[in-house]
Amino acid sequence: MTLRAYWACAAVFCFLASPARAAGIQLLDSDPSLAGAIWYPCAAEPQRVPLGKLTMDFIDSLQGVKDCPVTGTKLPLIIVAHGRGGWFGGHDDVEQALADAGFVVAAINYPGDNGADRSLSESLFTINARPANTIRLVDFMLNVWRDRAAIDPARIGFFGFSAGAYTGLILAGAEPDFLEIASICTETNKSLGCEQFRSGNIPPAPPHDSRIRAAVLADTALNFMFSPASLAAIRIPLQIWRSELGGGGVDPKNSALTANRLPGNPEVRVVPAGHFAFLPPCTPQAATKLARLCTDPPGFDRIAFHHDFDARIVGFFREQLVGKGDAR
Repeated sequence: MTLRAYWACAAVFCFLASPARAAGIQLLDSDPSLAGAIWYPCAAEPQRVPLGKLTMDFIDSLQGVKDCPVTGTKLPLIIVAHGRGGWFGGHDDVEQALADAGFVVAAINYPGDNGADRSLSESLFTINARPANTIRLVDFMLNVWRDRAAIDPARIGFFGFSAGAYTGLILAGAEPDFLEIASICTETNKSLGCEQFRSGNIPPAPPHDSRIRAAVLADTALNFMFSPASLAAIRIPLQIWRSELGGGGVDPKNSALTANRLPGNPEVRVVPAGHFAFLPPCTPQAATKLARLCTDPPGFDRIAFHHDFDARIVGFFREQLVGKGDAR
């Protein structure tokens, strides 16, 4: 894998199928640096919610109930982080499943690294900015969001895919080694990230967030930046998912190394498919236009997998943030 190849891989932001659930939705559309949505428990029938100025290519609505009153108190908060070039609703099935199970869920488009704006996707500083932007979102949810009183600040979790999973490792305490980029920044690699590296324009150490108490990470990207020592400070419970076939800039051998190096003997699940299997099942239209993102190995049922995937994520966060009972 080259650094340019990784920067060029986008987590899907297109029209993907997801089940109908009773999730309330509030859109975050007043601050471009926190453009996204909040999902939460809601006692109403779901419908289509127009995205307005948050509309992405091929996506102009999400399933839910717009501005429905929040049901419940002392609810756990889960932050969802999309992959490189993705968008805040790119894991809508996970977001809706968690909200339907009694969690508040928040996700944003990472500035300069999303489906509508790739201006910073090749910059090394995006690697540093993602954790910082996630911390800003947590601050907003706990201190500014109009329904912040419904959140229990002692019960915060994180779900991330690809570059979002990398972000979760950093927030949990990992220290990436930027010098490891040297092995892939050959003279012929003229990507912005490699040019920054060669000129010594390297970001400072990214921030961590001790408020996050548990994390689910799917197909972590940039695994070459992590050694056993750089992962040693992680102390929170983790549920790790990795693809057997990789793709999208993720080498399955490197993702396996990272999973095996994590302290605390975390739960690790291997999926007999490629990187993009962690994205929701595609509609027939998407499967035609986005075959690379929608094609799975023979015998792999993405719909059935996501039923299990969503349920196991909900179960993990219930156990780690709530206990063995219902989150409501």
